[in-house]
Amino acid sequence: MNRLFLFTLTLICHCLITTAQEIEYAQPVNTPESCTSIMVGKKASADGSVMTSHTCDGNYRTWMDIVPAATYDRDTTVAIRNGRMHTEYPDDQTNVELKGTIPQARSTYQFLNTSYPCLNEKQLGIGETTISGRKELVNKKGMFMIEELEKIALQRCTTARDAIRLIGELVKEHGYGDSGECLTIADPDEVWIFEVFGEGPDKIGGVWAAVRIPDDHVSVSANISRISTLDLKDKDNYMASANVFDVAKKMGFWDGKEPFRFWKAYSGGNYFGEPKSFSLREFFILNSLAPSLKLSYDSEELPLSVKPDKQVAVTDVMALLRATYEGTDWDTTKNLKVPSKKKDSSDKDSITSPAANPWMTTDMINMLNEVKPRTVDRNRLVAVPQCSYSHVIQLRNWLPDAVGGVAWLSFDNPGQSPRIPIFSGSTALPPSFGICGQHRHRTDAAIWSFREANKLATVRWGLTKEKMQTAIAHFEEKGQTELPFVEAQYKQIQQTKGDEAANAYLTGYTSDFAGAAMQRWREMADEFWKMFARGF
Repeated sequence: MNRLFLFTLTLICHCLITTAQEIEYAQPVNTPESCTSIMVGKKASADGSVMTSHTCDGNYRTWMDIVPAATYDRDTTVAIRNGRMHTEYPDDQTNVELKGTIPQARSTYQFLNTSYPCLNEKQLGIGETTISGRKELVNKKGMFMIEELEKIALQRCTTARDAIRLIGELVKEHGYGDSGECLTIADPDEVWIFEVFGEGPDKIGGVWAAVRIPDDHVSVSANISRISTLDLKDKDNYMASANVFDVAKKMGFWDGKEPFRFWKAYSGGNYFGEPKSFSLREFFILNSLAPSLKLSYDSEELPLSVKPDKQVAVTDVMALLRATYEGTDWDTTKNLKVPSKKKDSSDKDSITSPAANPWMTTDMINMLNEVKPRTVDRNRLVAVPQCSYSHVIQLRNWLPDAVGGVAWLSFDNPGQSPRIPIFSGSTALPPSFGICGQHRHRTDAAIWSFREANKLATVRWGLTKEKMQTAIAHFEEKGQTELPFVEAQYKQIQQTKGDEAANAYLTGYTSDFAGAAMQRWREMADEFWKMFARGF
């Protein structure tokens, strides 16, 4: 075993026992780049479902639970808090701040309580990306952070339009205290992109706009404001706060003469200093889905949504969230070549080094670039190792809500982990899902069932990639093949034994699926340790 390999193995072992918040990954600067959300209209999807999605990229809690529906007496209030996104378990109140209270609804819906709450029992689904925007708009005195707005919307709403209206009302009355945020809000019939900012330090309120994605289109948001012109006379496809133009004028972001563009006014319109309304991720995803449009990366704007060249399956969205730009000009490993060892290859033949992987740490990239400048370009990938969890949500209007809504959830790096189905009707999650794995190495936290194998695989990605991708494909095929059976079983149980028994079946199916996936990744971690111990 040579010294370089021993050094690399020692480094990966250190990463495995280092807490997630201490690991430094290669990240671009000057703009927030933490989440990706892809949206698909029902006529653009292969099966008629509406889709939204979310990669929760960053050091956010990985514990999640299902908050049950409830009824309340009159004059009950609900606490609005800040800080729960970095807690270790549901009852952890460390650094949690009470921001205020609002009247509670008489009844609420059950919802999947991820760090950014995402799906309720009525097939209302939400994705999220942080878009930051102008610092002048932030007002920390506002009551609501974006995750609390998502929670309230999921507890009280059944449609995307209702959720947008409710969030707008809450922001106007109680104030928005977060930076710029995008929510991709969907129901079984339509999907909207919603962007919200503060109203400035002297005003407790907020400013927002929302645009419906056409049924035959797809869209993507990846940490930059995307909404452009607003036709508020078209109430079927556009919504906005009443102050959307006035705030831009008052703050000096729009002169009232040039055509109004929401992204330019409120985000500042800068991406790495360039006047753009999109990043590499938006360009790559839209171009992948609609190559016939020949979109240009040099454009100032890309369309907010496009009609895909072919209908999009849920597995296509999963694949895009795994993207590392392999084989393109943005491939971070394209220059990391070594001679081929194949017997029939010539001396000039080369392959990507088995030690190269798309997720190299900042230290590794700096070392390689010190040896030879520009060996590795720092391109922000769609799939990143600092992802806490991700989901692809399908919403299907031809099925009962409980089984029609499904969040295909993945822990850790979406480029390396399988997706586990959690249904709108699921009433509980496996116990390991209720523990965060970001504060320390915890074998009882679900994410660590995947993280150990994922990190080890990057030691020699050229040798482990195929095994890991085969395992991902197995669980993806398992989920898609078994889904029609699960739907049929749900309906049969519901008809013969009632809703409670049918929902218990969905809950058990998720638990069994998760258990099989976690066990396979633990086995792969053992295989990788043995592989490296032999010096391969």
